[in-house]
Parts: sequence; C-alpha cells; structure tokens
Amino acid sequence: MSEPPGTAVSLAEAPPPTDTPSKALTAQRVQPLRRPGRWIVTLVVLVLIAQFVHGLVTNPFYQWDRFGYWFLRPTILDGLVITLEVAALSAVLGLLGGILLALARLSKSPVLRAASWTYVWALRSIPLIVVLIFLYNFSALYQTLSIGAPFGPAFFSFDESKLATDMVVAVVGLSLNEAAYAAEVVRGGILSVDQGQHEAASALGLPKGYQFRRIVFPQALRSITPNYVNQLIGLIKSTSLVFYVSLLDLFGSAQTMGSTYPGDIVPLLLVVTVWYLILTSVVSVIQFYVERHYARGATRSLPPTPIQKLRDGVTDLRARIRRETAV
Repeated sequence: MSEPPGTAVSLAEAPPPTDTPSKALTAQRVQPLRRPGRWIVTLVVLVLIAQFVHGLVTNPFYQWDRFGYWFLRPTILDGLVITLEVAALSAVLGLLGGILLALARLSKSPVLRAASWTYVWALRSIPLIVVLIFLYNFSALYQTLSIGAPFGPAFFSFDESKLATDMVVAVVGLSLNEAAYAAEVVRGGILSVDQGQHEAASALGLPKGYQFRRIVFPQALRSITPNYVNQLIGLIKSTSLVFYVSLLDLFGSAQTMGSTYPGDIVPLLLVVTVWYLILTSVVSVIQFYVERHYARGATRSLPPTPIQKLRDGVTDLRARIRRETAV
C-alpha cells in the first residue's frame, strides 16, 4: 500500500544502499600518470653522466696514478693547512667586522652610517687581488706606522715591514674584503626579524644589548646562515689568490710543484680540485645542521637528515617491491 503524499519514510524502511560500485572501485589499481618526457630527459642525463665518468676513468691525459702520488704528499698537505688557517681566521674576523659594520649601518648616528656605507661600497668595488697586492706593497708607502694624536706627537710606532708577514697580509686582506660582504648579509638578516619582536622586547624593558644577543640575532641567524655559508665557500676558494702575495697555500703549492714537474700539471690541478670539493662539502654539511638547529620553533617539523632520507627511501622502495610482488 503506497504512502499518502507528504508522509516521511523512516530510515529503517529505506532499502539498504548497495556497495558494489565502491568495492569495484576499491579493487581497481590506480595507474600513475604517464610522463614520457621525464623518462626521456632522465635517460639523456644518465647517458651524459656515464660518458663523463667514462672519459674521466679511461682518458690517459688525467694521469690518475700521478694524482694518487700527489694527493697526500707533504707539500700538498702543508699547503692545505695554510689554506685552512687563512680561511678560518678570515672567516671569523670577517664575520665580526661584518657584524660591526651592519650595526653601524643600522645606527642612528649619521657619521657611523656614512662610514659603514663607504667602507662596504669601496671594498665591494675593488677586486680582491688588488687589495692583496696593495697590502703586500704597503710598506713601500708607509715604512713606519704610529699611533698618536692627529697632527701631534706619536705615542708609539712600529716597523710595518716586520709586522706584515705573508700570513698577516693574506688574513688582513681577505678579512677586509669578507667584512664588506658579511655586513650586508648580517644587515639583511637583522632586517628580516619581525618588527613585533623588537617592540615586544622594548615593552619588557630589556636592555638593547640583551635584545640583540638573545632575541634579534638568534632569529636573524636563520636568514644569515645560508647566505653567509655561500660567502664562506667563496672565501675558501678566494684563498687561492694568496699565492700572489708569496704565501704557499694549497693552490700555491700545486703551482710550485707544477713548475718543477711540468708533466704533472693536470694531476696537480685535479688534486687541488678534489681538496676544494672536500672542503666545500664539509662546510655544506655543517650548514645543513646549523640551519636545522635554528629552524626549531620556526617550522612544524625539522627537516630530515640525509641518513633519515636514505632510510625513508629504502623503506619506500621495499614497500613498493612488496606491492609489486603481491600483484
């Protein structure tokens, strides 16, 4: 007997819904979208990489036996130590100088702002090799340096030629150049901190120095770290220029040995190349963990480490193999 119009039908009396279509859809395997262009480009890249590796291994011009001979020679290792010393000292002094210059650029004093801007403008405009050669010949301009009252008596003086050794000239030249670039990196990092952080710290009555050390600078490091590491990598490569001020660093040692053994120039250049690759790779690994450290509190989850990525990749590969074999 049919229900009169307007009468509601209870859920108990309604016919049960059929789930046959949903089961059929669930049983079907989802096919990924085909991307032939990606596979073609991947294949081309793999072929090019294979050809490059094959050329490196089979070309006798590279003289890999001589490469192995020179790689750990005391002359090369001594030059490597000098490179590390110059790079480490210049990085620390350059960063400290960059922080001071950045604070001067952000100062309310027009004299400090103008002096800092002029320094950054000048040192970024002059090539590094010119700065190094100028400092190397600085004793020809000023044989004696003194500190005292302007246009008055000198309190004490010293011989510039005795103080400015090859190591000092290299470190000072690289530090002066590095400070100009580090100043802009630090200034950009400080400006990236939200203005509300400054206002909140001021509202709490915190001293300016404490605000900078504990609130502003730690947050600015998230922006400073990747940019300054790029500068640090460039600094490591720039140490090769100290050879022109008579300091035998890694590149200078290889150049000297290449003059003595002209037949080994190519393997010596390969030795230098590999050592620079190792140094920059170590710096890149340190950069990753420093960025990961300062990312705490800024992201919902910390980025996975390379070991975690490798472990997750192996797990996904095993799961995919199990699915393939089950089908």
